[in-house]
Amino acid sequence: MTLKPRQEDVLRAVVEEYIASGFPVGSKFLSERYHFNAAPSTIRNDLAELEELGMLAHPHTSAGRVPTDEGYRYYVESIVGERGPTAGAQVAGGRWTASVLARDSAQQRVRSEIDEALQATAEALSRVTELLAVVSSPSLTSTTIKHIEVLRLQPSLVMVVVITTSGRVIKRVFGFEQPVDEGLVDYARAYLNERLGGVQLGTRLVDTTLSGAELGPHERAFLQAIMPAFRVVAEEDAQALHMGGTAKLLQRLSAQGLTNLDELLAMLEERYNLLELLYDALRTDNVYLRIGHEMGTPPLQACSLVAANYGVANRNLGTVSVLGPTRMDYARVIGVVRSAAAELSQLVEEIW
Repeated sequence: MTLKPRQEDVLRAVVEEYIASGFPVGSKFLSERYHFNAAPSTIRNDLAELEELGMLAHPHTSAGRVPTDEGYRYYVESIVGERGPTAGAQVAGGRWTASVLARDSAQQRVRSEIDEALQATAEALSRVTELLAVVSSPSLTSTTIKHIEVLRLQPSLVMVVVITTSGRVIKRVFGFEQPVDEGLVDYARAYLNERLGGVQLGTRLVDTTLSGAELGPHERAFLQAIMPAFRVVAEEDAQALHMGGTAKLLQRLSAQGLTNLDELLAMLEERYNLLELLYDALRTDNVYLRIGHEMGTPPLQACSLVAANYGVANRNLGTVSVLGPTRMDYARVIGVVRSAAAELSQLVEEIW
């Protein structure tokens, strides 16, 4: 969807005023504050058209409008996205980059200690943005399934071998009360390789494949029994997320009236939903954005995610991201996240 130039200006004014104040924005305020070279009645018409297009909404019966998720999305892509990679990186007290904390520690340590630099980056990002910062370790790129073997070692003993594209091998042995049919083992091997080859461990697709509606009761029960073999690496990767600022995010959401904070906190502690979002971000070369309802899971739909990848030439290794309420300063957050990712890329080039 493409807006008229003045409509873009009006939308941008509403978004930025609402981000700054948290109050609905009316046509009278816009006419007095901004020079649109248009009569107040024209501004009212623009607001009404933007509402019809789904960009703005009335929170109550007053004349003020607030941005919708679609309005934030248009603002971010059409306006903020045009800014340079370091936009928003200037903060009080001087220019911040991820390397302020990360570079000194990483240069003095061996490659195995890079996680310390990533945690420092997450904590620095959280302080700068006053939101939840998440930095993923390079291990997240090693969890793509290459091949699966399901072997019957004894009548009631089955071994599952999961091989990833990086060469990691996960072996789990499962005992059953009753002998397992050879045909069931062969079916499971073929089914899993067909459905899960090239899939990231830790995503919903793994769980849904192991409990698919097309499966018969015996096949589903068997696949559910061997499911732990596919969660070993995913659990390791969940611990490889470096986070800072959970309390700050919850405080911001609480101030904006969000009520299901306990459910959101439990989800953040489990980390699997964040893992799935970051797997998607790893496959995106530009800034990765998910706003409001685009987050999918209901407890996360009051939030937006801004992410950018770091890595070496032709290979994304990890993701720098910030999770905040939909009403956040996108221009500043996008700039800081881009800057942190660029600095981490330089850092990793030196020690990877």
